[in-house]
Amino acid sequence: MFQYHCLNPIAQVGLENFDANYAQTDDVNAAEGILVRSAVMHEMEFSDKLLCVARAGAGVNNIPLDKLAEKGVVVFNTPGANANGVKELVIAGMLLASRDIVGGIEWVKENKSDENIGKTAEKAKKAFAGTEIEGKKLGVIGLGAIGVKVANAAKSLGMTVYGYDPYLSVNAAWHLSRDIIHVKTLDEIYENCDFITIHVPAMDSTKGMINKEAFDKMKDGVILLNFARDVLVNEADCLEAIKSGKVRKYVSDFANATTAGQDGCIVIPHLGASTEESEDNCAKMAVKEMKDYLENGNIQNSVNYPNCDMGICSKAGRVAIFHKNIANMITKYTALFGEKGINISDMTNKSKGDFAYTMLDVEAPLTDEIIAELNAIEGVYRVRKVK
Repeated sequence: MFQYHCLNPIAQVGLENFDANYAQTDDVNAAEGILVRSAVMHEMEFSDKLLCVARAGAGVNNIPLDKLAEKGVVVFNTPGANANGVKELVIAGMLLASRDIVGGIEWVKENKSDENIGKTAEKAKKAFAGTEIEGKKLGVIGLGAIGVKVANAAKSLGMTVYGYDPYLSVNAAWHLSRDIIHVKTLDEIYENCDFITIHVPAMDSTKGMINKEAFDKMKDGVILLNFARDVLVNEADCLEAIKSGKVRKYVSDFANATTAGQDGCIVIPHLGASTEESEDNCAKMAVKEMKDYLENGNIQNSVNYPNCDMGICSKAGRVAIFHKNIANMITKYTALFGEKGINISDMTNKSKGDFAYTMLDVEAPLTDEIIAELNAIEGVYRVRKVK
């Protein structure tokens, strides 16, 4: 029996995928698995019982990844599960920025008492007319699950689309329209595009990547859309670019004191993935990832450990070892089992940055003594008896 704890409300359609081997607990310290959305976990202390955290969403900046990795706790996210909801809002943001729809709606509200509002509107509407997006050039920075959907949708709306992603995955490439212009430098995006949308994770290397230097390279009157993370844009530089006319509109899905209510900014209260469908999809995917890991040791869509899949174990035992990504670790594990006279029938080892994950299927039951000896090997963070 496994126990799980929800730090945030998780869609019931996802929780329904837990079977009789799982029970929800109100005590986070009693849980082997934690499901989370936006709750900040950086100051939390974690029980030794905890085996995994599943984020029902893509961003994981609310989770202490390295701290959990060093405890042998796998952190999952759900890439692509909310991609369509974000894509639709990005397209809406492009339209809101191109044509002053919000300003027009506010004008109607302000003049609702005008008995001749229809005629008055015909004279006033020029102030809100704007431009169309068909025939314009869109630059998509980051061609992951969301970026690919945005690029394809924009292409179908008649835009010329430039895509930049030096780490484009095979899966993303398969789904990307052949008509997308794949560029090798950001400068090609900045110099050519009327619209630029950002879809990269927030990391040390990407924070503030859209700054004064980048704005200076952009076309005058560019529309910038940020539905990834607000820290990707130096928003103080963006406000200056708006004042100078370099940026026509900045559309952000992250309300903060810097941009809220500022001229030229359309700020949305983080609604990108806040659809019923997206929340359901994320919940179902998070539960599926958690179950496969707890039951089989398989890792899919982890952000702090490598993906690893050995299917369902049909042998006498399966052990999962979390360790530093250093030389000779596998040799030590196999030597130990050799000394015990236990045959290893299958094995896999994967690494991600400083962390590595090894699974072994063996043809004899795993004893507490073996687990303890594996744990004692220098460089091992945690040993988990899966079966």
